[in-house]
Amino acid sequence: MPVDGAGTPRPVIHRNSLREQIAGALREEMMAGRLAAGRNFTVKEIAELYGVSATPAREALVDLGAQGLLRAEHHRGFTVPELCWDDFLEIFESRVLLADSFHRQFSTRRALPDLSRLPSLRRRADAAVRAARAGNLDVMVGCDRRFWQEVAGLLGNRRVADYLDWLRVQSWMFAAPYLRAMPGLAGVCWDRHQDLVGAIEAHDLAGAYRIICEYNLATARLLAELAGQPLESVTVLGLLTETTGTQPPPVPGGPSAAEPGPGSVVGPAEPADPAKPGGPAEPADPAKPGGPAEPGEPGAVRGERPLRGDEVGRELGRELGLGLGLVPQPRAVPYGRFGRRPSPAPPEAPLGRPDPHAAPGR
Repeated sequence: MPVDGAGTPRPVIHRNSLREQIAGALREEMMAGRLAAGRNFTVKEIAELYGVSATPAREALVDLGAQGLLRAEHHRGFTVPELCWDDFLEIFESRVLLADSFHRQFSTRRALPDLSRLPSLRRRADAAVRAARAGNLDVMVGCDRRFWQEVAGLLGNRRVADYLDWLRVQSWMFAAPYLRAMPGLAGVCWDRHQDLVGAIEAHDLAGAYRIICEYNLATARLLAELAGQPLESVTVLGLLTETTGTQPPPVPGGPSAAEPGPGSVVGPAEPADPAKPGGPAEPADPAKPGGPAEPGEPGAVRGERPLRGDEVGRELGRELGLGLGLVPQPRAVPYGRFGRRPSPAPPEAPLGRPDPHAAPGR
């Protein structure tokens, strides 16, 4: 820690550069689906939007392009790539296998993760739960990402933590369009962040890992349903169902419950699971998503009126310092799957006279 002239220790102040601030704001816009796949913009547009010079705007866009979150288009600027179901399966499998690997590592070594970050983790969990129960996607993505960044920080491996964060950003980029199409998100997304913190604080590694697997299983079920994809296409589904003690979905063409295969044991029917499609609805529980909001949390009644979505966003935005909602919807261009050559673009709607002296990508 640096010291002043009198020898008194001074705290280190880390300042984000304009480049990092712009990249962070654009990243969360893409996570929330406000900059959807196929959206195209130039360095000049982003620089004018944030009131900065072209240099930090270009550096931010190049950084996002290097991370695979933007695609550079020759003479057209940058485009948000499309992530399809196959992309999501790869992202999801990587997350699940890394979580399983670290659980085995901690269990084998009988070691505990670094618990010095628990106070920060608890604050992040509270914010993430409030955002999930309020159903405000713009705020939810930032709160969720910051919570899992804190969880990954417990692993003590900065490179793995950064990789998990990169995967989470892409997961939200895939999920956001489906979630935005839903009429309401209150009670839809997972909100057991505080349970996970409690398990970690109690040194219950097996319980914490089971909760993480339940979270991953809930994510896979929700997105498979929204994307119209078969749940059994998730390659790590068996690992999740084995850990959580749930029943895997039937394999198409395999033995069904009505026609058991050789050696199978017919037992009583499994009770309907409210978390699965078609299960009965549970009674409203204030502690669960969809139940009455607790006093003091977003969605609770302030006076005689519940908080609106924009009020929830401002409240949590002030708490976490989010900069969402700044980027307008730029023009759309055709796109292909990330990593493939995009299809030829149709004639572009005029946005003003181009700068003849501008470099490619400006």
